[in-house]
Amino acid sequence: MLEGLLTSLPLVVTFKTSGVTTSVLVPLVVAFATAFICAAGGISGAFLLLPFQVSFLKFTTPAVSATNHLFNVFAIPFGVYRYWKEKRFFYPLTLIITLGTFPGVIIGYFLRIGYFQELHRFKLLVGGVLLFISLKLLYDLIFPPKKDASFSPEPPKLLKFNWKTLEFIYAQKNYKANSVTISITAFFIGIIGGIYGIGGGALMAPILLGFFHLPPYVFAGATLFGTCLTSVVGVIVFTLGGNGPDWVLGALLGLGGAVGLYLGAKAQKKMPQRLIRFIITTLVFFISIRYIWSYFIRP
Repeated sequence: MLEGLLTSLPLVVTFKTSGVTTSVLVPLVVAFATAFICAAGGISGAFLLLPFQVSFLKFTTPAVSATNHLFNVFAIPFGVYRYWKEKRFFYPLTLIITLGTFPGVIIGYFLRIGYFQELHRFKLLVGGVLLFISLKLLYDLIFPPKKDASFSPEPPKLLKFNWKTLEFIYAQKNYKANSVTISITAFFIGIIGGIYGIGGGALMAPILLGFFHLPPYVFAGATLFGTCLTSVVGVIVFTLGGNGPDWVLGALLGLGGAVGLYLGAKAQKKMPQRLIRFIITTLVFFISIRYIWSYFIRP
């Protein structure tokens, strides 16, 4: 039934690399909607697009991870540009995240083509991690931290930044975090992101929100930028390893995602942090349950 729907729409094509047959409208619309919803939390939406490609488009080879990375490369710069244009791009946090995720994604690639070539093994790992994060986010949604911030047109004011400490003021509230801890966390997230083909933002954003209690108005641009850079590395290493992306499908997903991220980043400043928490919590919880369930219920 679903296959019939995907091929009953206008402009149906078969993508050469992936073998996917569907209307070109499908990746455009799905990527736009996903990116728009996720942009407010500093997430590109790639972690939702991968199961869409695997389960609905039947794209199941390792190249699907590379195509997911390609989506990030095409789409994320438009969201980052919007945050930069509005002076909501926090460079210190961006540097900390990028230094961690960059090497992690390379390690993740070699794990993906080796031990985790069978995705069932990996789904349980990702599902467990995301479930833990979503439960912490749910707790914070019910009992919001005192430092939850409202949007401020003023950019964060940096107080201290070195290898050990990041401290800044935003919306008249003081925030302090350990730079090393964030970077190490980003490293392991980069490994997971490299395996999965998401760049890591889908994990980094909820951790920054749920465990470091940083406001999404500050970290959204940083997590998107870090995801984009690591996805560039992901596309390169997958291509050199003979598992390059479906360039046409990735470009279509990226085009839809670019518009979604740009408009989503623009809309973020009008959203209360509680709503952003709800969006991130719901998305992370949904995907965690889906992965854990799919590990035990195999086709």
